[in-house]
Amino acid sequence: MRLALFLCLTAAPALAQSLDDRHLPVIPRTAEETAKIAAVLAPPADFTRPEPFEAKPAGAATVRAIATADAFGQHSANMPFEREMDFKLGNALFRKTWVAAPSSTLASDGLGPLYNARACQDCHLKDGRGHTPPTPEASRVSMFLRLSTLGGPTPEGIADWIATQPDPTYGGQLQDLAAPGHAAEGRMDVTWTETPVALADGTTVPLRTPSYAFADPAYGPPAEGLLISPRVAPQMIGLGLLEAIPAADILALADEGDRNGDGISGRPQIVPSVEDGTPMLGRFGFKGGAPTVKEQSAGAFAGDMGLSTPLHRDPWGDCTASEQACIDAPHGQEPQVRDGLEVDGPSLDLVTFYARNLGVPERRDVDDPQVLRGKEIFYNLNCQGCHRPKHVTHRLDGQPEQSFQLIWPYTDLLLHDMGEGLADHRPEGRATGTEWKTPPLWGIGLTAQVSGHTEYLHDGRARSLLEAILWHGGEAQPQRDAVAALPTPDRQALVAFLESL
Repeated sequence: MRLALFLCLTAAPALAQSLDDRHLPVIPRTAEETAKIAAVLAPPADFTRPEPFEAKPAGAATVRAIATADAFGQHSANMPFEREMDFKLGNALFRKTWVAAPSSTLASDGLGPLYNARACQDCHLKDGRGHTPPTPEASRVSMFLRLSTLGGPTPEGIADWIATQPDPTYGGQLQDLAAPGHAAEGRMDVTWTETPVALADGTTVPLRTPSYAFADPAYGPPAEGLLISPRVAPQMIGLGLLEAIPAADILALADEGDRNGDGISGRPQIVPSVEDGTPMLGRFGFKGGAPTVKEQSAGAFAGDMGLSTPLHRDPWGDCTASEQACIDAPHGQEPQVRDGLEVDGPSLDLVTFYARNLGVPERRDVDDPQVLRGKEIFYNLNCQGCHRPKHVTHRLDGQPEQSFQLIWPYTDLLLHDMGEGLADHRPEGRATGTEWKTPPLWGIGLTAQVSGHTEYLHDGRARSLLEAILWHGGEAQPQRDAVAALPTPDRQALVAFLESL
């Protein structure tokens, strides 16, 4: 069955299984479980007290909320003891600093030659959010530019695909670092313009608008009509649980024609799997460009560090034929060793296991009256129309950490039109230049503690949760305007609720 027909269906769990969840060891739900789940996911009727299990956003996988920067670095609380070593080995690979070839450290060479970071943790410091450069001269590590041009092939069976392709010279992202003897591709420049926004209570909030440029291109001019889009590294917690939400449950939330008339019309991102080429639901990345934790991890190894994996076997990463010196450079692949790859299959699996099992900390102040009032405002404004609070994961064989958990990520994992203010005008897959995937909100109140800053949204432009809300437009314009019109105590209560997540 073609995907175009599939997207017209309102309920297709069997088809969703064939398209997406086949990569998971799913045990089908019983009729009794399905009925129980529907009751558990119903919206609250009483906002004077927490809901059952609300303090445990990751279910049994929830970890302690420790008061240090390591709050996001804990493994799933329900992980069996015998699996903890795999988590620790994955952590070691995540923190590993790679070096350029040739090198005497054969297990760690192969970096680049063009790259954005030398280790996964360079961007996801403490497994948290990246940040904007604090000064024009500061390093851009943890932030980069996606690159593309219009045109190119359309994957078979994916309706509404917007054809784009990498820049013919610079590839799919701007690499601003290089191994010795090579020139970095260029530099991401960003300038800021501040605009004061007045709220109904007289408060003024300065919003900073960024402007991005690809500066000092080292290998000739990029293609005419180049599309650029900034990205900061997202936090890493709860990824395995998001992966384990049934595709049918996510697709059931889609409302492309806004049939219910609430102004919100989420759409699924559908992307071809790198691993097997078939269409899958896109869950990871700011526009849902990756369907699984494994594919997201492999893409980062290739694009961010120029390292080959079983899913991206070229040892020069994102380099193009126009960057022949990069392709011809020594690489870290040794024949007959590690499958001839710089990151072999077992190593990729360990990093995937690590990323899949970074635990979500428990809620704080869940029963505080101000937080409960903020939750009620959140619902009254229909913020949950996109930031869907609750899901129940698949029952899984062999993945006890993610199996059949009631989780509270506050996302529907769908694409939404967020208006011109946040638009990057760079399509990605089915996502238009104004659409973004709803990001999860769990852990957002620990950003300052873990990451040392409070920068939000896809490019870190918002310096507070209130600024992030005020950037909402498009489908979320009514909610944004309603927040701007709130009395001061109610607005403070809403922010307190978000900070408790």
